[in-house]
Amino acid sequence: MDKKVIAILGSGNIGLSIANGLVHAKLVPSKNIILTRRNLDLLKDYSDKGFQVSIDNKKAVAQADIVIVAVQPQQLNELLKQIKPSLKTKKHTVISVASGATISAIKKIIGEQINVVRAMPNTAIAIQESMTCLSSDSSESLAYAEKIFNTLGSSLIIKEELMGPATALCACGIAFFLRAIRAASQGGIEIGFHSEDAIMMAAQTAKGAAALLLENKNHPESEVDKVTTPRGITISGLNQMEHNGFSSALIKGIVTSAEKAAKIYS
Repeated sequence: MDKKVIAILGSGNIGLSIANGLVHAKLVPSKNIILTRRNLDLLKDYSDKGFQVSIDNKKAVAQADIVIVAVQPQQLNELLKQIKPSLKTKKHTVISVASGATISAIKKIIGEQINVVRAMPNTAIAIQESMTCLSSDSSESLAYAEKIFNTLGSSLIIKEELMGPATALCACGIAFFLRAIRAASQGGIEIGFHSEDAIMMAAQTAKGAAALLLENKNHPESEVDKVTTPRGITISGLNQMEHNGFSSALIKGIVTSAEKAAKIYS
C-alpha cells in the first residue's frame, strides 16, 4: 500500500479522517495522498504537512491507483460523470462512502469494468474507532479497502443488501449508544455525582464493557454473569431496566431505523 497513490475526492470530515488515519498508521505517506476540494484554502494545513492538494478531480484520478469518493450523495452522480474519462479498467479501484449509492448505480455511470467498493463508516472514524462495513464483487479491491479502513477502526465485509441494516446498527448505533451513556450519566447525577464526573464515569464504563467483548470475544451475557450474584445489586438493577423495556426499546429502535434505511436506499 505504501507505493499506491490514493485520491480522496471531497475532502470534508470523512475524507480528511481517512487521510489522517492512513498517515497515522504509516500505511501510506502523505506525499502519496491527493486531496481535492473546491476551496483549497481549507486544505492549506494538509498541504503544509506534505499532502498533495488539488481542485482538479480528473487530474487527481489520473494520478491515482485508488479513488475514494467522499462527497455528499446529491453530488455523487455529477462527480462520477466528471471523472469517468480518467478511470482505467486495470488500474483503478473506486471506493465510495456516499451513503445509499449502490455499486450497480455507480458502475452504471463509470462503467461495468471498473472495480467498485461500497464502504459505510460511522462518525467514530474521526478518532480511528469506526466500525466500517464493506461490500464489493472484487476480492482484490476489498483487500485494499480492508487495509484502509482497518487503520480507522475495524471493518467487516458484508453482502451489499445488508448495507441498510448495517446503517441502523453501526451508523445510527453511535447515537443509540451515546443516548444510553447519557441516560447512565443522568442516573449517576441522581445518585450524587456531578454532571461532568457522571458522564466520564459512564463513558469509560461503556468503553470498558465494549473492550471486554472485543478482547475476550465472549457473548455479552457471559460478562454479565461475572457481575451478577444471587440477590445482588447488579441483578436488581438489570431486572428493573428490563421491566421498563430497556432491551426491547433498543431492539425496536434498531429495527425501525433499518426499515427506514431500506426505503431510503431502495
